[in-house]
Amino acid sequence: MSFAVIIPARLESSRLPGKPLAIIHGKPMVYWTWQQARKSGAHRVLIATESQKVADICHEFGAEVCLTGDHHQSGTERIAEVIEKSVFSPEEIIVNLQGDEPMMPAELIHQVAQGLEENPNIPMATLCEPIDSVKDLFNPNVVKVSRDVNDCAITFSRAPMPWARDTFMDYQSALPDTLPESFSYYRHIGLYAYRAGFVQRYIEWPECQLEQVEKLEQLRVLWHDEKILVKQALMEAGVGVDTHADLEKVRELFAAKTH
Repeated sequence: MSFAVIIPARLESSRLPGKPLAIIHGKPMVYWTWQQARKSGAHRVLIATESQKVADICHEFGAEVCLTGDHHQSGTERIAEVIEKSVFSPEEIIVNLQGDEPMMPAELIHQVAQGLEENPNIPMATLCEPIDSVKDLFNPNVVKVSRDVNDCAITFSRAPMPWARDTFMDYQSALPDTLPESFSYYRHIGLYAYRAGFVQRYIEWPECQLEQVEKLEQLRVLWHDEKILVKQALMEAGVGVDTHADLEKVRELFAAKTH
């Protein structure tokens, strides 16, 4: 199986400015993400950034870098520019690994690419993992996914979905005590694989209403009646970095691994 990994690494993050260059165990965050991608079996790994500063630092540790425009609204749009500049064939499998995932297991990067390889009629694949706490289920930052019998996405939402009527009927101001016993909930892992030609189609579609209200770009794909394969991850995805608290957690985990 042949696939490439593109790592969008935007310097200006609203919640954590300078995020790709935040130091973790003596190296910038994007370095650790790049290292995980290199272990995945990808034949090519590129870092996509709008920042010359990020590009220079990535060049220093030996990464291939594509400097992109600063107008992109999502990582997928940034990847589309890289595909155009770097001459990928339409059938090439591209894995979108966000630059703020320094702990993403290489096995999962390979798994999402393999899922697409094994399903030639599906243009896009991603992963999920079980939700085991009520707190996570009701956390809008934990994106939920529902799947059909073929492991394809029905929809994604920040809300608890589906709504367990019997369990949550009396939910008002306090969280329910337990999860329903009759249904398993899954958290979406923001790791994507798609064929290069599909990315070019995706960016030609306008934002849909569901995407705008949920702030979830993958809903654009479902809105246009395309399939997204969603396989259960082979292992835990690890901690991604959205906030300063996440960053401190990852630093602690890296420090613990060295002792």
